[in-house]
Amino acid sequence: MRTIFYIIQKEFLQIFRDRMMLPIIFVIPIFQLLILAHTATYEIKYVNLGVSDLDQSIASRALINKFEASSFFRIQAHSSSTNQLNEAMQNGIVEQILIIPNDFALDLEQKKAIKIQLITDAVDGAAAGIMNAYALNIVKDFNRDILLQSQIYPVKSKTISASSSYWYNPELDYKTFMIPGILVLLVSIIGLFLSGLNIVKEKEIGTIEQLNVTPIKKYHFIIGKLTPFWFIAMFDLFFGLALARFVFQIPILGSIGLIVGVASIYLVLVLGIGLFISTLADTQQQAMFIAWFFVVIFILLSGLFTAVENMPNWAQWINVINPIAYFIDFMRLVMLKGAVFADVSRHIISIIIYAFVSIGLATWRYRKVV
Repeated sequence: MRTIFYIIQKEFLQIFRDRMMLPIIFVIPIFQLLILAHTATYEIKYVNLGVSDLDQSIASRALINKFEASSFFRIQAHSSSTNQLNEAMQNGIVEQILIIPNDFALDLEQKKAIKIQLITDAVDGAAAGIMNAYALNIVKDFNRDILLQSQIYPVKSKTISASSSYWYNPELDYKTFMIPGILVLLVSIIGLFLSGLNIVKEKEIGTIEQLNVTPIKKYHFIIGKLTPFWFIAMFDLFFGLALARFVFQIPILGSIGLIVGVASIYLVLVLGIGLFISTLADTQQQAMFIAWFFVVIFILLSGLFTAVENMPNWAQWINVINPIAYFIDFMRLVMLKGAVFADVSRHIISIIIYAFVSIGLATWRYRKVV
């Protein structure tokens, strides 16, 4: 134990002597969390709308007022020329175009079927679907009002009313969904990159040979090397949880002890991957490229931005070996839904298995020449 303690002490001294390392460890993750929490979102605050009212009637104006009254739509352009509105969409001025045809009011009075045109900028398919849903709801609401006014349905008749209740995220705030995943992302990057680059740095400057010829055993070296980064990543996790709770008002409904316990095992997994990468690379540049290759794939498949259930079957099969996906799902379930051990046991078992595998592979791959 004394040998391991001295190696840990040496690693902490080496880390804190490096002035470039301290901002990377403590400052950058905080700024990343603060920035990504506001920018990594598919939430639409408002839609820029262009309107072509070819009818210029009270009825057409009433429909336009429906859009103006909504907090989601901001009318940026009025024109009777659809070509001008199409050009505005191409230039990014408007994202949707509403075209109200001639004789709109007359057809309403004669109870004829009416077609209005709604053009949506669908470069971003996910955003286009949301914008379309917003607009169609407003049109349906307008249509219902017209039907009631024309007494097709008696005004006093009983109608079916539906009320919605949103669980776990009542305000539908996208930050509530994203921040647990961003925390996992930051902790994973800190643990993976720092552990991998630190050991490769020893190779580059030649001190790895000096350590290899000392009487320390292989497990002394591995535990002493990885433990400081385990503490640093845990500190970043605690600080991130504090920011999530007190700055972003993200609820932590589950057990903090459960989060800490599983996070400690997950970090062993991540540090093991970092150590394994360091055994494959001879330079820090090589280690960076190898680590970044795996991190990008794991993040994109993790469900951080896109639900795993919506991915192709082959991507879901790859996700079986994606540790980030397990921990992101675990964090969201525990923090937002208050899941207990029985609810997340599959995630925990998978993380434990992968922790043993990653540390085992790294230990087997590392060669200590005495």
